[in-house]
Amino acid sequence: MILFATRKYEYLKDEIIKIDSRFELGEVKTNTFPDGEIYHQICTTVAQQHVVIIGGTTDDSSTLELYDIAIACEQLGANKLSIVIPYFGYATMERAVKSGEIVKAKTRALLFSSIPQTPFGNDIFLFDLHTEGLPYYFEKNCRTVHVYCKNIIKEAAAEIGNQNFVLASTDAGRAKWVESLANDMNVNATLCFKRRISGNETQITSISADVKDKLVIIYDDMIRTGGSLIQAAKAYKEAGASNIAVITTHGLFIQDALQKLKNAGIIQCVYTTNSHPNSIAIQDDFLVVKSIAKLITEQFSL
Repeated sequence: MILFATRKYEYLKDEIIKIDSRFELGEVKTNTFPDGEIYHQICTTVAQQHVVIIGGTTDDSSTLELYDIAIACEQLGANKLSIVIPYFGYATMERAVKSGEIVKAKTRALLFSSIPQTPFGNDIFLFDLHTEGLPYYFEKNCRTVHVYCKNIIKEAAAEIGNQNFVLASTDAGRAKWVESLANDMNVNATLCFKRRISGNETQITSISADVKDKLVIIYDDMIRTGGSLIQAAKAYKEAGASNIAVITTHGLFIQDALQKLKNAGIIQCVYTTNSHPNSIAIQDDFLVVKSIAKLITEQFSL
C-alpha cells in the first residue's frame, strides 16, 4: 500500500510508516501560488496500486486538499483507494435546525462520494463520529467504515483510575455511548441533565448517579472550547466527586481551551488521541496524547 497524507497529517503518516512495513511512503509536492492557489503534484507512481490517504476535514482548505489528492490518485490509475479521515469536521452542522441552513456534514460527504470509483472500490474510514447517522450521508461510490476508538479510551481510563471510577457524560446526548463504554469496562456510568436557558447558555439540573467520594472520568467525543466540559466537571465536583479527569477522542482545544480546563482547578488531567493536529501542537504535562496510528493499520488487517 502506498501511503499519502495531507500536510496537517504528515505526523500520522510518518508514524504509520515506522510501525508497519506494509506501507510505502507516498510523496506529494506542494507549493502555493502568489494568489493563494495550492499546487500539488503526485510524485510516486500509483498505477495499479492500493493507495491510502490520511487527511482530516479540519477546515475547508484541508478538506479540498484531501479531495484533490484522492481525485488525482484515481486519475493516475490507482486500483483501490482508501481515505482515512481521523477527524471528520462539520459536526456542528450535521442537521438543519432553521430553514435554509446548509447541512455541511452532508455536503462534504457528497463531495467525497463524488470521487470516481477505482476498480477495487473506494473505502472511507471515519473515527468516533459525533453522530452515528453520518456514514449514511455518503453515497454509492464509496464504502464507509465507522471505526471506534474504544480500546484507546479504555486504556486511557485504566491509566487514570484502574477500575475504581465512574464514567461520566457531559450531557444526555452522549449517554448511550458512555453507557456502552462503562459496560465494557465494568464500571458505573453517570450523566448530567441540562436545561437550556438561552441560545448559548445551559444549566445543569441533575446528575443520574451517586458520585460522592469517587473518581469521575468524563468522556466526550470532542473538546472544542471546553465550556460544556467545565460546567459538567463543576456539577460532578459539587455532587461530591473526589477527583475528576477527562478523556476525549478529538482534542481541538480552540480558543485556549486546554488552559481554561487547567485553570478551572478541578480537573486533574486530560487524555486525547492524536486524531486532530491541534493535539500534538500542545506541550503540557496536563495533556496526555494517545496515538491512533496502530488502530489505523488494523483496518487493513481485516
